Amino acid sequence: MSALRRDSLGYTVGFAAVVCLVCAIPIAGAAVLLRPTQAENQRVDRLSKVLGVAGLMSSTDKLSRGEILERFKANVTPRVVDLKTGAYVDSVDANSYDQRAASRDPSQSEQAAENDARVLRVPRLGLVYEVKDSGAVKLLIIPIQGYGLWSTMYGYIALEANASTVSGITFYEHGETPGLGGEIENPRWQARWKGRVVFDDSARVVLRVVKAATGPAATDPHRVEGISGSTITSRGVSNTVQFWLGPSGFGPYLDRFRNTPKGSTP
Repeated sequence: MSALRRDSLGYTVGFAAVVCLVCAIPIAGAAVLLRPTQAENQRVDRLSKVLGVAGLMSSTDKLSRGEILERFKANVTPRVVDLKTGAYVDSVDANSYDQRAASRDPSQSEQAAENDARVLRVPRLGLVYEVKDSGAVKLLIIPIQGYGLWSTMYGYIALEANASTVSGITFYEHGETPGLGGEIENPRWQARWKGRVVFDDSARVVLRVVKAATGPAATDPHRVEGISGSTITSRGVSNTVQFWLGPSGFGPYLDRFRNTPKGSTP
């Protein structure tokens, strides 16, 4: 059998295939080896967002991984809750429970009814974060996710101890347009949420994002001014908040929390 000529098509294709294979093996190996590190870095980044929306970490803080974990442990208590009943589920380790993973697991989630936030599945168990002051809950931090213009937006909304007044909102992952929908990360826009009220007197979720200018929270408590030029993303945030704070999300838990005497367990 004669050797392939170097200027033949077979030699060129074969050579390219060998080069691709040699390069792909170490890249694939590195990806596998680094996957746990990447997952841990993502987890720590989410915890830093929880600290941020709780006012326990500013955007200018440059904390190491260890400092973030230490500050989180000292100030924040994660709790697992049954989304249907609103009761705490202390038999599940909240520090290792992954609500996003549970949402993707058919054995741990249910198909969501058609909704404007375009949430496809809802986990049976949710994860809330409590921030306490002198033993009493000061803030509740709720994970939220919903569809904007281009992507699913993941974030957190913080509520004061009355489980209705917004203390803050943040997003840690999305694919919205930079400079437009991406402004959901802008602290100036997020500041518009502070002091707004989620529920009306009938415990219905009435907080929403609108296109028009709004007044201060004291006189216009249920509306947040949307992002200019980003109507669909703003509407997506509005739908997301309404879904996760409503009866299909953490509504039963928040209702139970509001109606539980202080010092008792919801």
